[in-house]
Amino acid sequence: MSTLREIIQDAQARKVAIGHFNISDLVALKAIFEAARELNVPVMIGTSESEAQFLDRGEAAALVKMLRQEYDFPIFLNSDHTHSLEEVKKAVAAGYDEILFDAGKLPFEENLRLTKEVVEYVKSINSNIIVEGEIGYIGSASKILTELPEGAALRPEDFTTPEQAAQFVRETKVDLLAPAVGNIHGMIGIGKDPDLDIPRIRAIREAAGVPLVLHGGSGNKDSDFLAAIDAGVAIIHINTEIRVAWRAGLEQGLRNHPGEIAPYKVLPDAVAAVRQVVQARLKLFNKVV
Repeated sequence: MSTLREIIQDAQARKVAIGHFNISDLVALKAIFEAARELNVPVMIGTSESEAQFLDRGEAAALVKMLRQEYDFPIFLNSDHTHSLEEVKKAVAAGYDEILFDAGKLPFEENLRLTKEVVEYVKSINSNIIVEGEIGYIGSASKILTELPEGAALRPEDFTTPEQAAQFVRETKVDLLAPAVGNIHGMIGIGKDPDLDIPRIRAIREAAGVPLVLHGGSGNKDSDFLAAIDAGVAIIHINTEIRVAWRAGLEQGLRNHPGEIAPYKVLPDAVAAVRQVVQARLKLFNKVV
């Protein structure tokens, strides 16, 4: 089976993107895996620090590894938005395939210094683990937003620049880069999410020389996704959309089975709702007609 690094390289070559979806329970994992298998496309699972604390890093890694080996299927696990070296060490020990070290809210020079330390540590333990860095703060909550995140890079003058990207990658030696290009975490409850700066994505990809990752994908336009992929984005993160689907499916399951206490009779509606969203996104990202 191909490695994650090879899967990413193949996505770039074919001008498609790998879908990345976060989980904190087996309902989401089951739905995501079923959707990816049905389409026969690679998929990435993510756990943030809070999600990993709830699910347990070791259990998450064991589950994904089991699915990969038992089904001979390209499913990989990312430690999403990891904010400290301590948490990075936990993810490495658990057996994660990728680690996103997120110091994007800090001043650029401090972000660079800390990310470099993380890359050096991870590669000293296991050079096969992919390390991703992030430049620029785009909010932190995967939820329906009633207002734009305070301090987020929402104006063009606050976005990641190609010059920053080139320096950051050169000095930290990250494998992937997540820039701020008009994307935000969460979904705007009223109105629409900001448009992505496609020319900037293309310029950053050329300057950085590594594949780009688009965070905060929930709520963006399909046309922006496709343009971003063509401009150099190799992985797209979706979380809020599947959380919304999870809740709607769970509520539907409870309505369909009033008084039921068996989880396996109620939860299939949640699985189906999440699977539908994931499948639609995977079709778009992989340009499946």
